[in-house]
Amino acid sequence: MYRKYPLAVLLMLFATASFAQFKALFNGKDLSGWTIHGTEKWYVENGELVCESGPDKQYGYLSTKTSYKDFELRVSFKLEANGNSGVFIRSDIEGVKIEGWQVEVAPPGNSTGGIYESYGRGWLIKPDPEKEKILKADEWNTMKIRAVGDKITTWLNGKKMVQLSDEKIGAAEGFIALQIHDGGGIKVRWKDLLIKEL
Repeated sequence: MYRKYPLAVLLMLFATASFAQFKALFNGKDLSGWTIHGTEKWYVENGELVCESGPDKQYGYLSTKTSYKDFELRVSFKLEANGNSGVFIRSDIEGVKIEGWQVEVAPPGNSTGGIYESYGRGWLIKPDPEKEKILKADEWNTMKIRAVGDKITTWLNGKKMVQLSDEKIGAAEGFIALQIHDGGGIKVRWKDLLIKEL
């Protein structure tokens, strides 16, 4: 027997199936599935993941225990104090020396959404300066990072920031990591960390 379903129901089922492909990297309770690198502070507060400068005021990282190649990553962040941070992709680390590519998360005027290669070529691409206004300095922001082969695309609050094709990035695979910059006085909140492997 053939049944007709309202369009709204079909759209809801499609959206649910699509969302179900994403899995949570952060459970809102503890740091299960993550590894701390360095002496800076990483903790959970009110269901949010918080990174904060410690007494050593050095670089710190929180990396996934799983490696990823092609994926779409979604994350929300809120800058507190001097929120100089970032999201690393396809990365590897020894101590607090990280190799990989950082999608910048930083206060206004510091190229949030741009791509930086640590211990390598430095800045690979920065967003156009007029896109700085997309960042909400004191509110929650949403970031999307899509990595497929040698192409990396980033979005901030629904707006496309940069797109880069690079053979070196395309050949890499590694963990995802959140960064806290050195210098002290930094605090960033994170939530809704979701990933879909492609």
